[in-house]
Amino acid sequence: MADPSSYRPRPGDIPESPGVYRFRDEHRRVIYVGKAKSLRQRLANYFQDLANLHPRTRSMVTTAASVEWTVVSTEVEALQLEYSWIKEFDPRFNVKYRDDKSYPYLAVTMNEEFPRVQVMRGHKKKGVRYFGPYAHAWAIRDTVDLLLRVFPVRTCSAGVFKNAARTGRPCLLGYIGKCSAPCVGRITAEDHRDLAEDFSDFMAGRTGTYLRRLENRMTEAAEEMEYERAARLRDDIEALKKAMEKNAVVLADATDADLIAVAEDELEAAVQIFHVRGGRVRGQRGWVTDKVEDVTTGALVEHALQQLYGEETGDAVPKEVLVPALPDPVEPVQEWLAERRGAGVSLRVPQRGDKKALMETVQRNAQQSLVLHKTRRASDLTTRSRALEEIAEALDLDSAPLRIECYDISHLQGDDVVASMVVFEDGLQRKNEYRRFQIKGFAGQDDVRSMHEVITRRFRRYLAEKERTGEWADGETVTGDGESVLPDGEPLAHSLKDEDGRPRKFAYPPQLVVVDGGRPQVAAARRALDELGIDDIAVCGLAKRLEEVWVPGEDDPVVLPRTSEGLYLLQRVRDEAHRFAITYQRAKRAKRFRAGPLDDVPGLGETRKQALIKHFGSVKKLRAATLEQIQEVPGIGRKTAETIAVALAQAAPAAPAVNTATGEIMEDEEPATTGGSSGEPVTAGVPDERRGQER
Repeated sequence: MADPSSYRPRPGDIPESPGVYRFRDEHRRVIYVGKAKSLRQRLANYFQDLANLHPRTRSMVTTAASVEWTVVSTEVEALQLEYSWIKEFDPRFNVKYRDDKSYPYLAVTMNEEFPRVQVMRGHKKKGVRYFGPYAHAWAIRDTVDLLLRVFPVRTCSAGVFKNAARTGRPCLLGYIGKCSAPCVGRITAEDHRDLAEDFSDFMAGRTGTYLRRLENRMTEAAEEMEYERAARLRDDIEALKKAMEKNAVVLADATDADLIAVAEDELEAAVQIFHVRGGRVRGQRGWVTDKVEDVTTGALVEHALQQLYGEETGDAVPKEVLVPALPDPVEPVQEWLAERRGAGVSLRVPQRGDKKALMETVQRNAQQSLVLHKTRRASDLTTRSRALEEIAEALDLDSAPLRIECYDISHLQGDDVVASMVVFEDGLQRKNEYRRFQIKGFAGQDDVRSMHEVITRRFRRYLAEKERTGEWADGETVTGDGESVLPDGEPLAHSLKDEDGRPRKFAYPPQLVVVDGGRPQVAAARRALDELGIDDIAVCGLAKRLEEVWVPGEDDPVVLPRTSEGLYLLQRVRDEAHRFAITYQRAKRAKRFRAGPLDDVPGLGETRKQALIKHFGSVKKLRAATLEQIQEVPGIGRKTAETIAVALAQAAPAAPAVNTATGEIMEDEEPATTGGSSGEPVTAGVPDERRGQER
């Protein structure tokens, strides 16, 4: 536990300007990001008597070992920079809303020649129109099934579309009238795009005009005694009305608004959002967060707005956002929302009428969401805490191992030897910090030497990062704007990032290293740490046969009860490391089996390799082509063509295939790779029993 006075900056060094500040722990890891209208006044609040601080704030300042800041011009810039840093550093003491699911959207891919209607999850793509989010994917499919009768837009995948175009036969939806079948030319690309535009307009809430148009056409058909067409139009109108009934009108005058409600207690908060478009609820989502800092309802709303609109622009940000409490101050947030939308945005608390009544409904949903979350998680929190305590007690650790790293070795009879590293923090997976290794120090099968090499490489990197980030550098200084600088002049913030700008991960040490194996593997791991001079990281191993826990220097294992939550957590960690290792090993082996002569051409990427094979049909024909013919392939210049020709001339052609029944040499074209057509590695020549000896 650090003393905040040990790293408190002098008040005169802190500017009174707006800015964003970061607290870092002893390993230089960012643990909290905040913004302030006046940095001097805001930071002074953290360095007062600890007894006067909120317990969570007290925990943060005693965990931190330094503070730095960046000055900006306006509060809006501070809001934007705070959002960027929270996304980049993922600080443990900041409010971070987490979705309890990946919400599905109804998407219309207007960026394709023939737009497609489909269910989409994840990040939004440019050129795609989204509607939702919906609570369930089946709700989207029910709505689409009703609308396809009136708007028969394509819904098939690219593979199905190409196959139908090749055979000249549409899919089942084309035969039953729920697809206009652009794949076989029943409708032009322009007319199909107009159909997709009508579908999107209807989903966006512009329903009245289209319904009136259909009713007029139905009346005209009836007057002309075309009763079958009138009946079809009548059924179309009923289908559209049925689809509209799924989203009842909740606000008059076709209002576009998002309503955000917050339910909270001392430890957690739940947020519910209703997306209202055209006066109808078009989507709903919810988030839950731990209140790891002392925040007001207004601050929770501000964080929710950042999460909701941080990646959005244009109409995705509505004209009106209704909230239970306004951020303080509200002007920068309103200005930021207006910048995201490109027009004015009204951010306010509803006081009366339909909007206040709907906000009460959203609030009830938030309250129910918090109750349901606490019911689901109560046992989980207790179980994880008990598991970590049991591990600490069994291994005689000073404290619960909040960060656990587990290592496993995988190979196939000594070939393609790889290793995995998985990370669990607070008993939960941290998949973005997983790592995988190729064994480089020797050839063959030796799990003990492999484990020693992997542990050595991982923690040598940790020591290098520790030294590079300045944790050992006595000459570290702080500039006038609060930025830490190493003796060589490089900012610490830069040294904490990889070449691609992402935060370095090997700089954070675990409290416990778990290896998949028994006494030999544990001894190898402990020896590797001792050789590097690391004595503050515990090591244990979990042997598969009897699920025994081995510790260094002990002749007998530690036996945890079969019902122990600690043993269950260690098993989960070990099994995840094994899964990650064997997945990498299989992918590496499959890539080796699929390797072809084009893989040896320097500078030739996967895209251009595929273009060459598509153009010539096989490597045999490519080998026989002239330089001029090779240059006809898009993206292949003279120099690249010469490199390809030389590489193929030096590569020995594949041995001819032989018909084992007749002895006849087959004259098939030489394949581009030796992989199977399904994408799985070919295992010809590998005995069945060998395939089962992966580990």
